[in-house]
Amino acid sequence: GDLAIAGQSILSVGPGVDMAKTVIEADGKWIMPGGVDPHAHIEQMSGMGVMNADTFETATRSAAMGGTTSVISFAAQAKGEALAETVANYSARAARGAMIDYAFHLTLTDLDAPGFDADLGTLIAAGHRSLKVFTTYNIKLDDQDILAIMAQARQHGALVCVHAETDAILNHAKAALIAAGQTRPRDHAASHPRMAEIDAVERMCRFAAYLDQPVMLFHISTEEGAAAVRQARTQGAPVWAETCPHYLFMTEDILDAPGLEGAKWMCSPPQRQAADQAALWAALEAGDLQIVSSDHAPYRYDASGKLSAGPDAGFHEIANGLPGLETRLPLMFDAMMRAGGQGPEAFARITATAPARSG
Repeated sequence: GDLAIAGQSILSVGPGVDMAKTVIEADGKWIMPGGVDPHAHIEQMSGMGVMNADTFETATRSAAMGGTTSVISFAAQAKGEALAETVANYSARAARGAMIDYAFHLTLTDLDAPGFDADLGTLIAAGHRSLKVFTTYNIKLDDQDILAIMAQARQHGALVCVHAETDAILNHAKAALIAAGQTRPRDHAASHPRMAEIDAVERMCRFAAYLDQPVMLFHISTEEGAAAVRQARTQGAPVWAETCPHYLFMTEDILDAPGLEGAKWMCSPPQRQAADQAALWAALEAGDLQIVSSDHAPYRYDASGKLSAGPDAGFHEIANGLPGLETRLPLMFDAMMRAGGQGPEAFARITATAPARSG
């Protein structure tokens, strides 16, 4: 069959097209939608005060080179900053250089900022319908505030996205490792016990069910995390979830490299075990996880990025994140289109259709 396109619209799929100004012969090829990456950090300051390595220009150029034509990054609220100012600042950054379509999740860190409630309602009404909250780090919200945000999101018709790891568990594990002198990049994995993800994912699923508020759980990394999402969805909770290529293609062994080399691959949550990889692939096939995003968060391997705390930094002093905007689609295409993979329809759904619908 033929695919008929006019401008940026698909007119028909299947029936033969007799009249066309331009004909592209695509026999024997797959025609795929442009990728939609719903989770990327671009021109954003980390919680440790380290700026991402790229700009909207370089990030979106690399995205386009890898087949991604739409991206959702973050407008991250600083403490004390009005939300309207946050969005204006990030919109200006994107306008200077973005080469593909983009939108923002609003990262909410300070509910006491001037005009917070009014700004939030106005911004959602203007189309910023995805909110991001953290359950950990120095930008976390406590459970009461997360419930308040979910209630406001329900009132205004917005989605709430969550970085779900329990802060108390992370702090306990990190303190024990530092006290024992275990501070190399390889120890980063142990500083994020899988129980921190499991506990927070289960709790956020209950919050979603309690308020009947749609929630997207970011970067599921464990078998148990995927199982918690499956159970919540089976029980009717309005919960969706994603994972990322670094959990599907890497294990924590990649952090165990000479010196600080392992820092290049540090991300949070960290990579896990081969059994988790298998469980995540199975969860994608079953529909328990719906999306693969890049969680693009690049830092240079020098004093401006990963090594900002010096050549002897501990894992707790190293910025977390790795790039992925350009490589997400090629990696997933290779894995899903080979013999035994999940096939072209699943590839398009996981990397484009489902992310587009979630936004």
